[in-house]
Amino acid sequence: MRCVLIVDDEPMIRKGLSIMIQQCSEHPYNIKLAQNGEEAIQLIMEEQPDFLFTDIRMPKVNGLELCRRLSEMETDIQTVVITGYGDFEYARQCVSYGVKEYLLKPVSKVNLQNVIAKLEAYRKKLESFVSVAKLDEWVMRMDDAIWTLDKERLYLVLQEWETDFLQRKMSRSQQKELLEEGYALLVKKLLVNSVIPGKSVLDLSAAAGPEQLFHCFAEASATILEELRRKRKGKAKDPIEEAKAFIEKHLAQEVSLEEVAEVLGLNASYFSQMFKHSTGETFVHYRIKRRMEKAKRLLADASFRITDISYEVGYADHPHFTKTFKKFTGLAPSEYRNQLGID
Repeated sequence: MRCVLIVDDEPMIRKGLSIMIQQCSEHPYNIKLAQNGEEAIQLIMEEQPDFLFTDIRMPKVNGLELCRRLSEMETDIQTVVITGYGDFEYARQCVSYGVKEYLLKPVSKVNLQNVIAKLEAYRKKLESFVSVAKLDEWVMRMDDAIWTLDKERLYLVLQEWETDFLQRKMSRSQQKELLEEGYALLVKKLLVNSVIPGKSVLDLSAAAGPEQLFHCFAEASATILEELRRKRKGKAKDPIEEAKAFIEKHLAQEVSLEEVAEVLGLNASYFSQMFKHSTGETFVHYRIKRRMEKAKRLLADASFRITDISYEVGYADHPHFTKTFKKFTGLAPSEYRNQLGID
């Protein structure tokens, strides 16, 4: 429910405007009342209203001074100045304080409806807009968490950002642009400290909905932290070459992509993408290919039985090995040996 603050020193006007605002809107408002600018500022600090309706002439802090103070605060409150003809020159001064809407006394229902419609339309636009300052704040906190290798703090920032992200009424292109821009800004900040992420550009074209978009963004960010952790531990070798060496050493075992990613200290999803980009093939296809190449070498040695070779390259199921070998070479293991002149 949106919050509306009405500021006027006359109780009847406050009450009447409050009733009219409720009547002019399709949705109920949480309406707060203040009799002068000083009281209004106190309520603003406590409630942070969405819309503010204020008179010009009031005791203590008048409407003009209230608008001036609001302009100095970090707030996105939309202000409407209610003015009589004699005060219109005062109202015009409020333009420099960010006031865009005016209502002339006596306030008519039609004019009030038009103003409320404008306020609501602008508020919806604001809800889909992330300010540069807010984006920079999130990225700075992520940058600090990554630099200090504080995984828990990074996740807390990402959770906070995700909550805000999913609540905003943005189109998919706006969501994609925001996260890609956020990642680019993060990379730029990290480069200042000579931290070079494995993925310098984030492409979210393949992500489906808002949840998946943010999940990909969060994974890529978390991976940067893990890469930096590995580098500081003196493990700055090429992760793909390390993965290949690990696969080669464990061809006789059923090693999963997730296990290899964990050994390397990388996110499994990111490692999968990185592996395919580097080798041109999936992790599973590469592992099977290496198994079959080792099987061919062993089949060239007559001292090895085919069943033993099957176990040596990670296949406890001999028929499965035969089928896989034939798929890769076009020949069954026994046919391959015959081709080499081994009976």
